[in-house]
Amino acid sequence: MGPQHRIVAIYLVIGLLWIFLSDAVVDLIFFKKELITSAQSIKGSLFIAVTGILLFLLIRRDINHITKLNSKLVESYEQTIAGWVRVMDLRHKEAKDHTERVTSMTLEMAKLAGNFHDAELKHIERGAFLHDIGKIGIPDEILIKSGKLTEQEWAEMITHPQIAHDILSEIDFLAPSLNIPYCHHEKWDGSGYPQGLKGDEIPLEARIFAVIDVWDALIHPRVYKKAWPEERVLDQIRQGSGQHFDPRMVKIFLDNYSHLKGYAEISRGLA
Repeated sequence: MGPQHRIVAIYLVIGLLWIFLSDAVVDLIFFKKELITSAQSIKGSLFIAVTGILLFLLIRRDINHITKLNSKLVESYEQTIAGWVRVMDLRHKEAKDHTERVTSMTLEMAKLAGNFHDAELKHIERGAFLHDIGKIGIPDEILIKSGKLTEQEWAEMITHPQIAHDILSEIDFLAPSLNIPYCHHEKWDGSGYPQGLKGDEIPLEARIFAVIDVWDALIHPRVYKKAWPEERVLDQIRQGSGQHFDPRMVKIFLDNYSHLKGYAEISRGLA
């Protein structure tokens, strides 16, 4: 029996019992016609109040139950997402803890850079966590190549945002988190990929993430490069303002650098 059927059944049973028993009580207690009429009016008001409270309690109980089931479902989705990312980490060992760092920093910078509500921040968190999910479709010999990519290899590498779009857009739960995986390689001057978006055409969360992602890629070693000194990395970020990056995002990042960097260190410690 579904919750709606159970609620209706309980309501009908209580209603019929109320009518039968309350009529019997009124007949036993009151003898004058005017008193019976008043008692019936009071009885009707009490019936409305009692059944209203009963319906509220029954519906609230079922809503709470559904909410708990939804929470468990969301938790299972989150575990699936974490599994996808672990697969990527196993393939991309030189980026150890990269996902956790950039997710923590992006979420904190989003709070500084925009008026996102809680649901939007959750989408941003998932998007940052899944930013490289499209690389699941890139061959290992390209993904972890230690030397410079050929033109053909690079052409294949830059398909990963489109692969992410094709994967995530088909999943209703993750479609609202698509902006970062799909657009984080777009550039402020329009020279990025895959769509060649320019300026404010690029979603805000992707503009935020782009700064964080480049910082993390430069300041940590990769198979194709050594880690850059911190000041050189920050200079690169400054030089990219207005070209690669949204100037406002660069300013927010640099003005809050110590604060944001702390989130990277915390996430690394917990990973």
